Amino acid sequence: MHLDPAHLLSPERLSPLYREPSAAVKAKTSDRISADFARIIAASPLVVLATGGPNGLDCSPRGDVGQVVYVQDEKTLLLPDRPGNNRIDSVRNILASPSVALIFLVPGVSESFRVNGTAQITTDPALLARFAYKGQLPRSLFVIHVEEAYLHCGRALLRSEVWNAAKHVSGEVLPNFVQMLRDQTKLNLPDDALVIEDR
Repeated sequence: MHLDPAHLLSPERLSPLYREPSAAVKAKTSDRISADFARIIAASPLVVLATGGPNGLDCSPRGDVGQVVYVQDEKTLLLPDRPGNNRIDSVRNILASPSVALIFLVPGVSESFRVNGTAQITTDPALLARFAYKGQLPRSLFVIHVEEAYLHCGRALLRSEVWNAAKHVSGEVLPNFVQMLRDQTKLNLPDDALVIEDR
């Protein structure tokens, strides 16, 4: 695809195209987790984690029963890394470059919540034991140091109607994901060996 250079966006053309954020937008960013923010985190069973490293970027969903991320204190979040398919893209990226970004989603709520910061990874048995599930420990624990925390308006989720059950896509519309992986990999593996989860 050829892009006309005359229409490519440059830093100099930003101002005419995008207006300055309002005072309210600028003021809503905090450098810590407030009590209200902590309530959102506790209600969120799904977070999207973005990381970057020498091999590129990764953006992966993390879900758990109940809540997925825990507030240690107003500057620290804890994210247990449950067993997955061992791609460990996020782990490798954090070890190389600690910057992370998270988007928290709460079922049925249009607004989302965002956190930017840095992360370290610990395998401290005492810490892992706090997050055992059905007798199984997480492989490691992401310790996230909060730099920015803020609410994100609900326009994207409202437009997409992602929480509207009447708009949910039937499984018959999409290809079978397990069969897709089998066709792509050319491996005749049982269904339970084709783990879709990206960890």
